[in-house]
Amino acid sequence: MNWNRTFRNLGMVALLFGTYGFARAQGTPAASGPPPVELRLDTPSPQGSSNAPATLTFEDALKLARKNSPIFLAAKTDAALAHEDKVQSRAALLPNVNFTTQAFYTQPKSGATPTEPRFIAGNGVHEYFSQGNVHEALSLEGLGGLRHAQAAEAVARARSEIAARGLVLTVVQTYYGFVVAQRKYATAQKLLEESEHFLIISRKLENGGEVAHSDVIKAQLQFNQQSRDLQEARLAMDRARLDLAVLVFPDFNQNFTVVDDLQTAEPLPPLAEVHAAAGRKNPELRAALASVDVAKGDVAAAWGGLLPNLSVDYFYGIDATHFATKTDGFLNLGYATSATLQFPVFSWGAGVSKLKQAHLRRTQAQVELSATQRQLLANLQSFYDEARASREEQESLRQSAELATDSLRLTTLRYQAGEATVLEVVDAQNTLALSRNAYDDGQARYRAALANLQTLTGTP
Repeated sequence: MNWNRTFRNLGMVALLFGTYGFARAQGTPAASGPPPVELRLDTPSPQGSSNAPATLTFEDALKLARKNSPIFLAAKTDAALAHEDKVQSRAALLPNVNFTTQAFYTQPKSGATPTEPRFIAGNGVHEYFSQGNVHEALSLEGLGGLRHAQAAEAVARARSEIAARGLVLTVVQTYYGFVVAQRKYATAQKLLEESEHFLIISRKLENGGEVAHSDVIKAQLQFNQQSRDLQEARLAMDRARLDLAVLVFPDFNQNFTVVDDLQTAEPLPPLAEVHAAAGRKNPELRAALASVDVAKGDVAAAWGGLLPNLSVDYFYGIDATHFATKTDGFLNLGYATSATLQFPVFSWGAGVSKLKQAHLRRTQAQVELSATQRQLLANLQSFYDEARASREEQESLRQSAELATDSLRLTTLRYQAGEATVLEVVDAQNTLALSRNAYDDGQARYRAALANLQTLTGTP
């Protein structure tokens, strides 16, 4: 035994372990294991930066959301998987072609006939099998399975459309929620300027002996409140920006602006047109109808398990003692056919149980279809009333916002002239904030109501 070599190898092992331990002690990460995940937060670029923010329209936001929404993409994937299931079910009913090549060796009998196989199942000591096979199986169970797969694909497509229309509603709420948050922030800035202006006026009037110090205190309190409201509006706007960034961008980009097109909302269609579109295009109704078809396919498949099944096979090739088309002048190539008719006799009631299950599912699917139809009618009426009410209220809200602006201006002038009290000015400022925010919320509400209605009738 070479002791020098043994000690040298042990020394190399100790050196390697010592180097590894020193590296771990110094904080060097091990070579195995996944690398750490780095989170990068993109914040809006400051003013004057060369990296100009992207401008998003609603259509841009919707397009990006369709590319990045995991729920929507999962629904599309389910529809694609259901389509492949239908392809496989249809293929199972069509003739299949296979080619098999095998070689068998069986131990020969000892004695005077060494070419005779010892096993009775062997046709020879050497047997070569090389044949093509065309196989066709016909059964009601297979036809029911195909019907089930076709209906399941229709269900998956309808659910994919439901997800698409739900995504439209989500983008509408998030996109215009950010637009309204920006408007409210601008309103808070305007009111802060008004309260600061009013505070300056009240101090001047106090210095001139025209108003009491209590007016200055009230103006200061109002200014402080508007300052806090501005901070809250800024926080709400930043939160709305984050919600939209998560929805539409794959890299959490916050360097963007949006187009405010709330003034250009489309008109509300007539109720009769809405009902007609819902009857033709409602995906939830189509999904319920397809679910009934799925249940009917299950019933047919369950009946097929109780009826005879027919299978036909056609073979062509060789089955000989030599891997050749001819042996001793005889042709080995040939064909064979077989037909099998299988009758189910006894299965301990499993077939009948499957049939009962299929009937129960079909009954439940029909009940759910009826409920879906009733809920569709209720939702149509509810969503349409919501859209109509929000549409009719917009003009009133716009007038209120304009009147509140004039009221604040006139009340401030009256206060300077000594004809109004400080409480009237503060009330006018609060009324302006409420009316402007209500007008902005009303426009966004109409957009959301339209999108809600289009989940039942429109094209996403």
